[in-house]
Amino acid sequence: MSLKITKTPKCYVGGAFIRSESGRVYPLHDVSGAFFANIPQCTKKDLRNAVEAAAKAGAGWARRTPYNRAQILYRLAEMLEARKAEMAGAISLDGTSAAHAAKEVAATIDRIVHYAGWADKYEQVLGSVNPVASPHFNFTVTEPVGVVGILAPEEAPLLALMTLILPAITAGNSVIALASQRAPYPSILLGEMLATSDLPGGVVNLLTGERKDFLATFATHEHIRALAAAAGKEEATLLQQGAAESVKRVKLHEPGTDWHSAKHESAWAIKDFVEAKTVWHPIGS
Repeated sequence: MSLKITKTPKCYVGGAFIRSESGRVYPLHDVSGAFFANIPQCTKKDLRNAVEAAAKAGAGWARRTPYNRAQILYRLAEMLEARKAEMAGAISLDGTSAAHAAKEVAATIDRIVHYAGWADKYEQVLGSVNPVASPHFNFTVTEPVGVVGILAPEEAPLLALMTLILPAITAGNSVIALASQRAPYPSILLGEMLATSDLPGGVVNLLTGERKDFLATFATHEHIRALAAAAGKEEATLLQQGAAESVKRVKLHEPGTDWHSAKHESAWAIKDFVEAKTVWHPIGS
């Protein structure tokens, strides 16, 4: 009789699997109360390490052609499709019904495909050719802002997480995302898929742990150039005040957001994570 091999979940940071700088974990139980696994309890040091990994990977990801980024995102959707039953099981650990979990996975696959489609098209929507009163061509083009911090909500642990991540990476940014504290296991599986996908290591970095330990660092870290967070009023105030010190933009989603809504599928979501650059070129040169 063979022994059951209990899985040791690890976070995905910089293209590698990490436990936690502190070595601490917290237990995850299924809906029946049975022990399922120990989840890494990451620290602010892990967050700072993840920022370094994201910064190193960001320049290369931003240089990828939009068409290539689209291919890579579509491949991620293919990988999730192949493991959708396993991912639905991960979502169901907290008591979410099998039907609802399957619906969330399907919606996530569709959302990844949607943003894969936007990858080589958003520039036509967000950029422009500008008429000017001089002999010049004048263009406005977009550039990624850099490293983006993501704070996922407790609910919809896969769909909400990917809804916050996708606009940022579609535009060529790299991200550090803190997963749902209550339901972290879908992010662990997502990391495994990212590790074997074509997405370069460090473009998406996934952390687990207690949310309160990270809020201030996400808000004030000077190398994080933008935040996307699902946050209540108190957390939103903390994030906005901290972000003001380092002049980073903040995109907030209120509690109770309908993550299945089509409003999350738009080039305007990408706009929150790009900067406009205007280029002047003399006519005839």
